[in-house]
Amino acid sequence: MKAVRLHAKWDPRSDFKLGNKDIEGKVSWLGSKVWRYPEAKVEELPEPKIKRPSEVLIKVRACGICGSDVHMAQSDENGYILYPGLTGFPAVLGHEFSGEVVEAGPEAINRRNNQPFTPGEPVTAEEMLWCGYCRHCADGYPNHCENLHELGFDVDGAFAEYIVVDAKYLWSLRELEGVYSEEKLFLAGSLVEPSSVAYNAVIERGGGIRPGDNVVVFGGGPIGLAACAILKRAGGARVILSEPSEVRRKMAQELGADVTINPLKEDLVEKVLDYTQGMGAKLYLEATGVPQIIWKDLEALIWKARGINSTVAIVARADVNVPMTPEVFQVKRAQIVGAQGHSGHGTFPRVISLMASGMDMTKIISKKISLDEVPEYLTRLQTDKELVKVTAVNS
Repeated sequence: MKAVRLHAKWDPRSDFKLGNKDIEGKVSWLGSKVWRYPEAKVEELPEPKIKRPSEVLIKVRACGICGSDVHMAQSDENGYILYPGLTGFPAVLGHEFSGEVVEAGPEAINRRNNQPFTPGEPVTAEEMLWCGYCRHCADGYPNHCENLHELGFDVDGAFAEYIVVDAKYLWSLRELEGVYSEEKLFLAGSLVEPSSVAYNAVIERGGGIRPGDNVVVFGGGPIGLAACAILKRAGGARVILSEPSEVRRKMAQELGADVTINPLKEDLVEKVLDYTQGMGAKLYLEATGVPQIIWKDLEALIWKARGINSTVAIVARADVNVPMTPEVFQVKRAQIVGAQGHSGHGTFPRVISLMASGMDMTKIISKKISLDEVPEYLTRLQTDKELVKVTAVNS
């Protein structure tokens, strides 16, 4: 079968020390510290086979390019990949996907009806392959599994014609039938994973909001846009997006944002305070990946606002140090929380239900491409910010 696989050279930086979860030459939880000279290639690979009774063979119908895919294929001036997390190469990229069941093992149970999966079922999958038995999983935090693997990072992903996934990570998309056409259903299904990352950040980790609260989202990428849609449906009085790209600002308004601000041309702090009558926001989402740029404005907002008890949720990955003023958070009774991943606490089924009830995230898809074009767009997306979500589609 055809697949897009990324290769890189294991060449650790001088300050890197092998961790207890790392495997020399194969896997590291600190990808940007060890992997050098990445190259994505379209290759012919054997079609995967079911090996365990709980596994499911899926024909991939749609798979979106994530910022993580771009950063794994992108290198710094010394040739090291930009993505800082769990990676193991070579690996087939792609984790934001949907498809239809081809074959299922006898113990592959579909949560939709508590019966074994049958061919033809439309599905999507979590990309974080949590073990279910470590302490963090047992405590209900699968995003922080101590034995974590990830589809498209250290396990072969979905930029391929077929993929095998254990049933415990799968979610049916039947609820979307009748709401979306077949092609659009699979496009929507490929956006469940990134939308669930946003849901986890603003609802689970950020604590959500009460109807009538104000929110500010920094960054209009797919996660920030999904956050705007979710927070408006959660009752946000003023959902405000800070984003330089006009294309992304318009998308945010289509998805529910009340106000969009171009921080390169407008005074972000003054605008937010004006729109909120000086109260500021209950929730701030850092979804830019460049906190070193936006942090000054974020702290100024918290400090100058009349409101207290705000939460800053950090969802974008960034291996940078950011100066923080503790006094701001003490006096304003504010807090910072980190948000990683999407699993647990029912994020996937709730996002699917939101999509079924009218939250059409397919609006963020800028372009549909073939598998052969994925390497080209992994490069193009490094600089082209007018493209929001590019999705590879298989017929």
